[in-house]
Amino acid sequence: MMHNSTHVTFFFLSGLNETINYRVVLFSLTLLCYCFIVLVNVTLIVTIIFDKNMHEPMYILLCTFCMNGLCGTTGFYPKILWDLLSPVHVISYSGCLVQAFVMLSFICSDVFILSVMSYDRYVAICRPLEYHSIMSKQRVLLLICFSWLTPFCISAINIILTSRLELCSPYIERLFCMNWVIVKLACFPAETIVNNIPAYISIIIYALHGLFIVWSYMYVIKTCVNSLENRAKFMQTCVPHLTSLFTLHVSILFDFFNMRFASKNVPQTLQNVVAIEFLVLPPIINPLIYGFKLTKIRDRILGGITFKMK
Repeated sequence: MMHNSTHVTFFFLSGLNETINYRVVLFSLTLLCYCFIVLVNVTLIVTIIFDKNMHEPMYILLCTFCMNGLCGTTGFYPKILWDLLSPVHVISYSGCLVQAFVMLSFICSDVFILSVMSYDRYVAICRPLEYHSIMSKQRVLLLICFSWLTPFCISAINIILTSRLELCSPYIERLFCMNWVIVKLACFPAETIVNNIPAYISIIIYALHGLFIVWSYMYVIKTCVNSLENRAKFMQTCVPHLTSLFTLHVSILFDFFNMRFASKNVPQTLQNVVAIEFLVLPPIINPLIYGFKLTKIRDRILGGITFKMK
């Protein structure tokens, strides 16, 4: 079978083709959404950094979590805002690889950070007397570096392997670039077998993280059952974490099933909504739920607002 191989220097993004009549409205809503994401995440980050009472593992990890959310959304929103104002939606080959790298790193880091946060809650509730010795500043810093550097390396390997593929089409039927979308454009499917190796390794690593989270929360729930104090701690600190986990995984699963099993008869608008869920819901919900649920953060933010109003 012959393939019409071409040297792809840029990609056409077709995700906005059906929204040409609503560009102004979509641009306004997207800009508002991005500004709100930046506002709530930066507020939480600044509050934690400047309040020395929050220089504890749980808040440091939360700060890292919000920083990662900002990095991920910055890889998407400026480009989509530009596309909404442009008649042609294109992205350079190198720009597409960079965006795919940012998206993949963002998702991976979120999973890793959530795993570390679940470990932190396990130690805090199940082994409170050992908490400060186990979750020392040095160990927290090491875990944060692990949560960023490991996804960085995994994503870099995936993108490097993708960059060697010979592509037969410059058309991407999405709003933005993702690694597996580029791989689907390969002229020779046999060449993508090498790409599957790190992909499967990544899936195994994430599955192990998932099992670790389940294991840690089994012990947390078991410890909280017979203790009113631990139950209160669980409701205040663990419920936001579980909400973040649920939101992220549901968003990613929806996009995965959309990519693998969606029919061509599914409207492009619906596919777009599913595709960007993990770039809209988690970055908004996470800082809001933590900000409202964690007393220290809520009181600090409300105190700052009250002081400014006076």
